[in-house]
Amino acid sequence: MKPHPIVLWILRIVPAAILLQTLYFKFSAHPESVVLFEKLNAEPFGRIGVGVMELIAGFLLLIPRTTRFGALLSAGLMAGAIGSHLFVIGIESNNDGGYLFALACIVMITSLINLWVYKGGLKSDYDRLFKK
Repeated sequence: MKPHPIVLWILRIVPAAILLQTLYFKFSAHPESVVLFEKLNAEPFGRIGVGVMELIAGFLLLIPRTTRFGALLSAGLMAGAIGSHLFVIGIESNNDGGYLFALACIVMITSLINLWVYKGGLKSDYDRLFKK
């Protein structure tokens, strides 16, 4: 049984909105974002590269035919973000009370739910989208 269409949209909009909202900080070289990526020794290329990947993931999540691709990409990105917070940055960064870590967890959870809800195989999606 599939969830109600409104629930499906919420499950896609929430992670996409979080991913797309944080782009301002990455692409404008906001000091908090720069500090985070300096701790990871990935400033500026890592910050910009992650921003581009989050932009792609955010849009893929919103397009019904590509939701699985976006969910897979965003789950991978959030695995890196959560790992970075746990092992390098710390759960709390720049006295944010763990806000960025919580957002990463929300995106990870909703992305994994999207992968489960839209299961059926990424290969079949690829074939359907790109092979005629």
